[in-house]
This record gives sequence, structure tokens and C-alpha cells, in this order.
Amino acid sequence: MPRALISVSNKRGIKQFAKGLADLGWEIISTGGTARAIDHAGVPVTSVDNITGFPEILDGRVKTLHPAVHGGLLARRERPDHMEALAEHGIGLIDLVAVNLYPFRETVADPNVTLEDAIEHIDIGGPSMLRSAAKNYGSVIPIVDPRDYERVLSALQNGGIDDSLRRDLAVKVFTHTSAYDAAIADYLARSKEATPPFIEMSLERAQTLRYGENPNQAAAMYTTGETVGIGQMWQRQGKDLSFNNLLDIDAGMMAVASWSDRPACVIIKHTTPCGVALGSSAESAYRKALTTDPISAFGSVVAFNTLVDEKAAQAMAELFVEVVVAPRFTDDAAEVFTSKKNLRVIEMPNEVPGSVIDLDFKRVRGGFLVQERFRFEPDQQHWKVATKRNPTDAEWRDLHFAWAACASVKSNAILLAKEETAIGIGAGQMSRVDAAFMAVHKAKNAGHDPKGSVLGSDAFFPFADGLEQAAAAGVTAVIQPGGSKRDSEVIAAADQHDISMVMTEVRQFRH
Repeated sequence: MPRALISVSNKRGIKQFAKGLADLGWEIISTGGTARAIDHAGVPVTSVDNITGFPEILDGRVKTLHPAVHGGLLARRERPDHMEALAEHGIGLIDLVAVNLYPFRETVADPNVTLEDAIEHIDIGGPSMLRSAAKNYGSVIPIVDPRDYERVLSALQNGGIDDSLRRDLAVKVFTHTSAYDAAIADYLARSKEATPPFIEMSLERAQTLRYGENPNQAAAMYTTGETVGIGQMWQRQGKDLSFNNLLDIDAGMMAVASWSDRPACVIIKHTTPCGVALGSSAESAYRKALTTDPISAFGSVVAFNTLVDEKAAQAMAELFVEVVVAPRFTDDAAEVFTSKKNLRVIEMPNEVPGSVIDLDFKRVRGGFLVQERFRFEPDQQHWKVATKRNPTDAEWRDLHFAWAACASVKSNAILLAKEETAIGIGAGQMSRVDAAFMAVHKAKNAGHDPKGSVLGSDAFFPFADGLEQAAAAGVTAVIQPGGSKRDSEVIAAADQHDISMVMTEVRQFRH
């Protein structure tokens, strides 16, 4: 009778898998909570301590680290001396291992996790069994991914596991355990310093893409296993996602993350916003965001930080959109989108405020530039009014909005806002005066009057010329970091035009 050892933290599908093995005549060996779950499903199960002759000790820290387990996994069936050694010591063969590990990444993603809790979620026995099974994959079936249960059962029901599948499963095990160890090392190192001396990365190919930024470039999407991000998205409908779609989806969800308590909509083209607004609902936020630059919105990615309902879906009916992404869609909204069969509809969780800071990587030839990932922080502790005139209540409201909105615009970034809606965006310009000119031009081109608007700038004004550009357009209040050697000239120009200026002491470059 073949034997399977099953010990899983994630019990999804394990009862059905164990029953399927039992129906094929397999003996099931298991541990702790997994054994109880299998037993409750009516499947005969043997406790691992009956195999080892030794009880679980140290609060479960030691239960499978035993020759009766690893001897049964590592023995080479074609070696008579190995088989004689097993017989001499009364050790039986184990032919399949299904193990997944303590959820270490999920544990340390909690900003309140203690070092003691993190350490207790470091799995030792699980990786050891997986590695033993994967090393001997020619004789032992190693399974680390619950998604493989069905195909393993199907293969067993139809004649057995071929070498190709066995090797695929072994590769997945070593990839998974390597990533698991890397996550532990990364956590322990970064608990001491933000940029540790060594960084281990493990990437899993999640999807092969039709092509990259251009049709002559091969491409794929790889995920890191982080608990928030592109790996958690779910495509509800539409064509396959492209390389550029994925870049825009990430940029859109980063942009709407600036607001956690108000419905927000950001319309993305080429990874930078061409529309940003807050509203009382997803629908109103979208309609306002579309007014920013309705021409550029054609062929865009539309991102929300809130539930998208039928009204919001209907509001998008007349615009050609590549992707719409939100934390969730109502069934009625999803039904509206079905009329556009090519539209990609993506659900992706919002970032949890206060989650553990992870690292941002930018590829350069020969290496990576690494930094703490940017998060918009609406901290007003260091904000100060630098001019003679204080902002009005309405200006303060729009200044807060403009500061949050310009954080996701490519530098040099200037954003004009009215009534918590971007009315003109100057992005990616080589000088700040050009960015100011572009923001005013875009506002007027979309039919907006810049008079009475406020301006957000992601970095300081190096000269007064950008401020003069804004003043000529009728801007009444400005928010910017300050810190230029010519701040006094910029402030004087603002006072001359009766512009109120707030300095935040924080720069928001997005290169």
C-alpha cells in the first residue's frame, strides 16, 4: 500500500485530496490539525507519532524530524543497501508528501507583529520534508501547492505520475522553500535596517504575456509573494492583460491609495494620471476625474479605491477603456461591463494603511536601485504657511487634495485643482516652469478656467518663473515642499500676487 504524508497550514482542498488518495488505496499519515481535518472528513488517517514512535514535543516544534519520516522519504528504491537499511530499522517508505508551510509572509505583514510571533511562524519540519521529497522526486511525489492536488490525483487515476510532472513538482518545491527562507532572512535583516547588506529575491512566473512594451519583446509577469499587490488581482472578464496594462494598473492603484476614507478615481495613461478626483460615490468621482482631460482618457486604465456599482459602470459606457480596476464590483456593475467583451475588469485589494514597509526596486544595468516604497503620508506636522495670506477654508480643502493627487504624477509634476478635482496636469516635464505651463494649457484645453484654482507641486520651485506662470493663470493658492535657495524670491512673488503658499517640507518625486 503506498503511503502519503500530509501536513498543511492551508487546508484548502485537503479533505478532497486525502479522500481521493484513500479511494485509490493509499494510507494517509498526518499531523495535528491536518489529521483531525482528514479524520472529520471520514478518511482513515494514521498519526505521525504512530510512525515515529515518538510524541510531538516542544509545542509542536518537533514532530516530523525523525528517521522514520526522512528515511522513508530519502531512501533510493533502486539501491538494495538503502532498502536493507530501512528493513533493519523498521522504517516504511513514504511515496507522497503534501505540505504547505506556516504563513510567515502573512504573519509579518501585520505591522503589530512581534519578533516572537514571527519566529514562531518559521516552519522547520515542513521545508525539511518537502526538500527530502523533492530531492528524491523520482520515487516520492512532492506537493507544496494546493492547486496541484487535482492534477496529481488525475495522473494517479490514469496510470501514474510521469517524470516530467514529478520534476515540475520538485522545481516548485525548491522555488517555494527558497522564497520562504528568503522572506525570513529579509524580515530579520530589515528589522535592524531599512536597506540590509543582502537581499534575496524569489520571483514566480504568474503569467506569460503576449509581448512587452513593444510587440518584438517577449514578456511575462512574475510575482514576489507579497501579501498586497499585483499577485492578489483577479481578472473578472476581458482580454489577456498586456505588459503596459499591468504597469498602468499598478500606477492606478498606487494613486488611489492616497485616499482611504473618500471615494477616489484616477484615470491613468502611460503610468501617470490624466484625471483625478474625489466624489461622494464611485460614479461621481469618475465623472469628475473624466473632466480633467477627457481626450487623453481614451484608451486608459480607470482605477477606484472603492466599490464600483451599476451607476459607476454605466457612467463609463461611452468611453473606450482598456482596464477598470477596483477592490470590488457589484454583480450589477459586472453585468454592465459584459457588453464590452474586450474590457479587462480587475479586482485588486486596496493597500492596508500602516502595513509593513516593503522595498521598491528599479532595474539598472548590472543591478538594482533599492528604496523604501513610497507611500503618500498626509502628515501636516511640518506644514507651514510661508506667505502673508493664509488659505481660505475652500483653498485648504483643495490644497490637501492637490498635494495627495500630485504624489502619483511623474516629475516634474504640477497639478491644478478645483473642488477636489484635477483640472490640469503638467507631468514629466524637464523644467518646472514648463510643467506649470503644461498644466495651465491642459486645463484650458479641457474647458476649465484656471482662475481660482490651487496648485500642487511635487518639488520646490527653483525659480519664481513657475509661480509667475501660475499667477498669470489666476491660481490663488499653492502647496509645495519648499527648500530652494530661492524660496524667498518665490514667496515674495506669491505675496505680490496675493497667492497663499503652504510648504510641506516633504518632496514627492516620482521618476
